[in-house]
Amino acid sequence: MSEVLVPPSSAGAAQPVPRVGFVSLGCPKALTDSELILTQLSAEGYQTSKTFEGADLVIVNTCGFIDDAVKESLDTIGEALAENGKVIVTGCLGAKQAQGGENLVRQMHPSVLAVTGPHATQEVMDAVHQHLPKPHDPFIDLVPNAFGDAGIKLTPRHYAYLKISEGCNHRCTFCIIPSMRGDLVSRPIGDVLKEARALFEGGVKELLVISQDTSAYGVDVKYRTGFWDGKPVKTRMLELVQALSELAEPHGAWVRLHYVYPYPSVDEVLPLMASGRVLPYLDVPFQHSHPEVLRRMKRPASGEKNLERIQRWREICPELVIRSTFIAGFPGETEEEFQHLLDFVREAQIDRAGCFAYSPVEGATANDLPGMLPAEVREERRARFMAVAEEVSIERLRRRVGATMQVLVDSAPAMGRRGGVGRSYADAPEIDGVVRLLPPEKISKTLKVGEFTRARIVAAEGHDLVALPI
Repeated sequence: MSEVLVPPSSAGAAQPVPRVGFVSLGCPKALTDSELILTQLSAEGYQTSKTFEGADLVIVNTCGFIDDAVKESLDTIGEALAENGKVIVTGCLGAKQAQGGENLVRQMHPSVLAVTGPHATQEVMDAVHQHLPKPHDPFIDLVPNAFGDAGIKLTPRHYAYLKISEGCNHRCTFCIIPSMRGDLVSRPIGDVLKEARALFEGGVKELLVISQDTSAYGVDVKYRTGFWDGKPVKTRMLELVQALSELAEPHGAWVRLHYVYPYPSVDEVLPLMASGRVLPYLDVPFQHSHPEVLRRMKRPASGEKNLERIQRWREICPELVIRSTFIAGFPGETEEEFQHLLDFVREAQIDRAGCFAYSPVEGATANDLPGMLPAEVREERRARFMAVAEEVSIERLRRRVGATMQVLVDSAPAMGRRGGVGRSYADAPEIDGVVRLLPPEKISKTLKVGEFTRARIVAAEGHDLVALPI
């Protein structure tokens, strides 16, 4: 479902200024693209509109990964055209071709003003300037409600995504992201740390590091030495995480790592997690466990040693939480290979797992593999997988009962007197469970959104925990 995203803007302008409606669809990486565009719009004096109808034009940041996402993006573009008429399209779907080589968005919606691919802030702004000239050009530090050098964020003010690279060097057979976002391009480490510091200084209490492949940060520049505050820093995941933990410490903030491929180099980060310098949480996209399926997927990390790797990680850091995503019903997957996957989830004790039934995305080379399974078989295996994954997850959550945990408060009506909702280190926003906070026993105890509270876990219910603030 589409959502018009409108950051707060200054009121009381002397005269009407150009207004831009904005819709952001897709993953957190697309969200950070939207943030960059909105930052530039605000820096140049544009305002944003809450409705298509009230805007001078509309920007739609699209997703083009799976069929449902393509349909949602095309439907949203159509809705914007119907209600407003002036639409600029950006994002992954903008880079997708239809059969015959024509741009898919142009083919379906020929009246759009402009179409760009992902991470194309300047191209989007060029299109905006052409159709809606900018009113003025103030310095970015005058942008209201922005985080200085980090610009505007669409997330709640107490957490933010930090994208460290764009694109991917892998050619997984089920994925078309490299064809839309290109090969790996790591951001200069000084720029990444500059943005991180601005976010922490602006009040962010949780920084979520994202990319297509966080473990590969710096590979494209051969781990080139960059500079931060006049000091040399290698462009590599370990050094980046070390520096982020140092920036976070004075603010008591969390650093959470996403999209970490299980390379041996990840082992070096585990001591930082064990010492509390970075959250003991890894989002690792395993996708499958059976070596033959992984070979057909052309995954970059072999599955044979993943169990050993997980065991070693947990020996170094017993509090480690692992979340992952998997694909059920991949072309050629046998019942034996699927059972191997179920056994892996049980033995590896994956704390949080998501699963997709294989989707034959247009342009993915996996579609040409032999042994395409019927849709009902793919969906049946997905359901079986989730049943096992939920059993494992619930069992691991129950072990938390009786423990005292630090919880970041996301919601606290009436200062928490009626309770609230938060997350522990084991819960990434929007994709994991939550900690449901009961009303505090002490009348003096209050809760505030964006701050931490200590809470004693009293129950586990489904994917969530129930806790009493103390």
